[in-house]
Amino acid sequence: MPSTPDWINEPLAVVQGLFASSQNGPSSEWEAKAVEFFKDRLKEKDAHTWVPSLNDVPLHYLKPNSLVKFRCLIQDMFDPEFYMGVYETADPATKTKELRCGKYRDVTECGVRQQVDYNSRNTVTAERQTFYCVPIPGENAWVKDSYAGSSQARVVPSTSYAPSRQKRSYEEDDEGDDMDTQPQKQREPHSGQYQHGNGDCKRLETEAPSSQVGSASHLDLNFPLPGEKGPSCLVKVYEDWDSFKLNDTLEVYGILSVSPALSALADEKDASSSFLDPSESMETAEEQRVHSPPASLVPRLHMLYAKMLRHNNPLLPSVPLEDNSACKEELLSSTLRDMPSVRTELLSFFTHVLLGDALAAEYLILHLISTVYSRRDVLPLGKFTLNLSGCPTAASFTERLYRIIQQLVPSSFYLGMSLQNMNRMRLVPKKDYVANRLVSGVLQLASNTSLFLDETQLEPGQLDPTGVSNVTALGNLISWQKVDYDFNYHQMEFSCSINVLIASEGRSLLPSDCQVHLQSQVPPPHMEDYMSSIPLTAQLNKLRLYLSVARLLDYSISDEVTKSVEDDFVDMRKDDPQSVSADDLHRMLVVARLLSLSLGQTSLSRDSWHRAKHMEELRRSRVEQHKSVNGNEP
Repeated sequence: MPSTPDWINEPLAVVQGLFASSQNGPSSEWEAKAVEFFKDRLKEKDAHTWVPSLNDVPLHYLKPNSLVKFRCLIQDMFDPEFYMGVYETADPATKTKELRCGKYRDVTECGVRQQVDYNSRNTVTAERQTFYCVPIPGENAWVKDSYAGSSQARVVPSTSYAPSRQKRSYEEDDEGDDMDTQPQKQREPHSGQYQHGNGDCKRLETEAPSSQVGSASHLDLNFPLPGEKGPSCLVKVYEDWDSFKLNDTLEVYGILSVSPALSALADEKDASSSFLDPSESMETAEEQRVHSPPASLVPRLHMLYAKMLRHNNPLLPSVPLEDNSACKEELLSSTLRDMPSVRTELLSFFTHVLLGDALAAEYLILHLISTVYSRRDVLPLGKFTLNLSGCPTAASFTERLYRIIQQLVPSSFYLGMSLQNMNRMRLVPKKDYVANRLVSGVLQLASNTSLFLDETQLEPGQLDPTGVSNVTALGNLISWQKVDYDFNYHQMEFSCSINVLIASEGRSLLPSDCQVHLQSQVPPPHMEDYMSSIPLTAQLNKLRLYLSVARLLDYSISDEVTKSVEDDFVDMRKDDPQSVSADDLHRMLVVARLLSLSLGQTSLSRDSWHRAKHMEELRRSRVEQHKSVNGNEP
């Protein structure tokens, strides 16, 4: 069996060794043993940091057939494909034959003077599923930098090779990219060139020829958000593929395949280099182009193990392969102790950002920690879409507010609701039956992405049918936390959990769970200087951790407190039954839940309930006051 470092550099040798040993005895469980081998290695302390990530390292500096990882979203699911799970090679001179494992490979491998015997009775055809995966949409720069900075993969600067710019595999770095103004752009966290492996400086032939790279602009990598960069991958799944869903976020550990033969299959149909060419079952040239793109642009990743990601905050440990409850409890207890003080600091910071409005700052905190935790029939429980009305149009207030939120949450996207954007952007994914793929849209987002809708960009004009459809899709997302994907002849509903914040001047034209009218304490002439002088707090990582932990906490209400809430509701309706509706009670319960969690409390106390009621009274009073001043506002 290979030594410890070799399970990363030569994982196929591990697989072939286990396969070969199974041929000498009755054991048929070698496949499960292979997966367990890699799982056991990844359980070792910090072992996951030794594995290079496709998110951090340019593709053409990774060793082919090595173990890599990829933090991604399942953007599309292709049809299952057949492959040669077991094949036989023969030496024409000596007549010796050898069985080889075809799992986790795209092309056959033979020894010197050996040939694949395609007519062998020992050939075993197997089935695998293919997922088209993209980097998590809208993942912010601080997340990418933090993941890259914690990597201990054996990827070091190399001075022996400097690639020409036209041969970038998936990303052409622009030195002048401004990460603040282009938050969705991926950048390489390290400068210089890279090498991977045991000091081997030899250039690995994994790049596309110039003709292929030149056509990269014609290959739509199908990222949901505009301006995204990074690799997309065809992930080959061998077990339990029914346990994965579209839009799941994963960290995939698998064997990287970038064989140039993959790019030639469709043209050459070379049987000697292919197992079973999946393009043979494809009906159109467009389908072949989409499903069998050059491996130098869209590498193949053969999944050994995939970890579902409940979050993509690098400061908070994700669930390990084997849950270490002691470590988890220690982290939670220390974080819970600090939450009230961190909340106070965050409230002060947001009050400053929101022009001195402490009530709006309270509601912004509640919004940022909200998430859909359950569904009752069609009703999503836990959502808290916030409409921050009264936003000034001066001093680029909304853009600056978004950039601050962007520094605090792992994934986000800013959508200016201009007439042009509404009429031209594709928000809803649509099935392309010619290419047999799902064409992505802006609303194909990972769970708990912060979507910032800037209604201050609205201008007079007419929405065309696309614009009307887009506004309808946003309304459905807010109200029901679902997006109806367009399959031409029908729509298919996909549930989601997206945090939507609407910034507007008056009340939003979109629905919301809560409207807070901003009361600025800053005179308009001083707005520009005030916004320009807001410093980012030095405790950013503490605030980032706080927001993610608060979202993951469990919550309950005791029978005693439930009875108290019911009595309160009856008392509130005694004098004026119209003053408090069932919807108002539901909103107060949501606010009370989020308020408790923001304080690190996992159950509702009477104090938190009364505080939530008071906040709602202040908010409603403010909205009513604004309506009376602006009577023509809906």
